[in-house]
Amino acid sequence: MKCKKCGERAVIKMPQHHLALCRQDYIDWFIAQTARSIKKYQLARPGDRILVAVSGGKDSLSLWDVLWRLGYAADGMYIHLGIAGDGDYSTQSQRYAEDFAAARGLSLQVVNVTERYGQSIPDLAGQSARGRYKPCSICGQTKRHIMNEAAIRGRYDVLMTAHNLDDEAAVLYLNTMNWAVPMLARQAPRLEAHDGLPLKAKPFCRFYERETAAYALLQGIEYIEEECPFAEGSTLLYYKTVLNRMEAERPGAKMQFYVQFLQARTTLFPGPVQEADRAGLHPCPNCGQPTTSAGVCGFCKLMGSKT
Repeated sequence: MKCKKCGERAVIKMPQHHLALCRQDYIDWFIAQTARSIKKYQLARPGDRILVAVSGGKDSLSLWDVLWRLGYAADGMYIHLGIAGDGDYSTQSQRYAEDFAAARGLSLQVVNVTERYGQSIPDLAGQSARGRYKPCSICGQTKRHIMNEAAIRGRYDVLMTAHNLDDEAAVLYLNTMNWAVPMLARQAPRLEAHDGLPLKAKPFCRFYERETAAYALLQGIEYIEEECPFAEGSTLLYYKTVLNRMEAERPGAKMQFYVQFLQARTTLFPGPVQEADRAGLHPCPNCGQPTTSAGVCGFCKLMGSKT
């Protein structure tokens, strides 16, 4: 198998793109495709200050690496969730993020949930019926609150996450199967800043997970390979499995599903894409972040107003 660009030995074949590339051409292609997505979806401008949500995994570290190589001023933020698992999952993940930042002279902010709020994610999940059955929802709510707060207080222009095509297609499948119209209306590569919420962007939304993994491997990026202990049995993993079967039979199925939705959503949901409906939004009297809940926001209720 030869590289389609230079004729040398290819290291990766991408049937969904009708493309095979050697190491250097793949790295160049990956970086160029990221820059193209940033421009196409207006995710950042030259000179913007970017905060990258970093997990210590392949996707987020690859995103931070590409932004660095493209010349963006990008800081990272790692949230230590207090998840143990085999070998202390959260602490190991933090170590990968710290080593990555140190090797490139980048700034990494670390927030330890247990130290700041007195309870870890497993502790919080065990205290509510919602958390016992869906710890991922408690985790997501906590991370969103902390990242929103950091982006606003730090005066960052953009908050970026490394959601890939597999993630986005699975969420789209889930929301379509449940006809979760408000969630479908908010699914896009760019979520506008408004009412105390930062601009959010997903530059990797058109990369398959396999492609980000290949970039990390070819660039020598070390990352935590273990999945979060709470991920097993999650609904999104089920939908990813279903979509993987479709992709195996029809290469490009995930891309077609997601991209055609983005094209259709401009008609289905015209106007800027926002994280929440402005109607009914008000600042939480405890933490100040916008909420539609009566009284304090869901996060402050979860934490017992310890923010």
